[in-house]
Amino acid sequence: MARVPYVEPENAPPATASALGKMPRLHVFGLLAHAETAFVPWLRFGGAVLSDLALDPLLRELAILQVGRLAGRYEWDQHVPIALDCGATEEQIAAVDRGEIDAACFTPAQQAVLAFVADLVRDGEVPDDRYAALAAELDDRRVVELALTAGHYLGLARVMTTLRIDPDPPAAPGSLRVRRD
Repeated sequence: MARVPYVEPENAPPATASALGKMPRLHVFGLLAHAETAFVPWLRFGGAVLSDLALDPLLRELAILQVGRLAGRYEWDQHVPIALDCGATEEQIAAVDRGEIDAACFTPAQQAVLAFVADLVRDGEVPDDRYAALAAELDDRRVVELALTAGHYLGLARVMTTLRIDPDPPAAPGSLRVRRD
């Protein structure tokens, strides 16, 4: 059971209620809505991570799954359908879940992303050889976007774990993008 109650649109201040009304009814949004002044900017940033990066969406989702596997199962549960929608295979999902990041089902770029994210999650220290493998596959912009994505989801995982978020059924792919209307 969550340590704090979830904010509902009906009981929220106007700006928070408006933002919550545009999102799927997931505990993560009701939990983070307590941070009224940060909530809408956080949604915008999360929307940018999910929709506006140059980083390939499949690489983004494999990175998020790696964070979810290592730091917060809530993210795993929400992002498996999104990863599949972005082109991940069931074999890749199963390999990430087992921690087999060198599996033959992954391209060299995917393996480099998974290794980089594992190091980032564990202690933030990425060995030079792993960084070189990633830099051989991604340009500087995409490396930074990958680090921002993994860092964002790692921070979110820590908040959700600390506050003991309750599980939700996965949202439909595409429903987590922030609508800007």
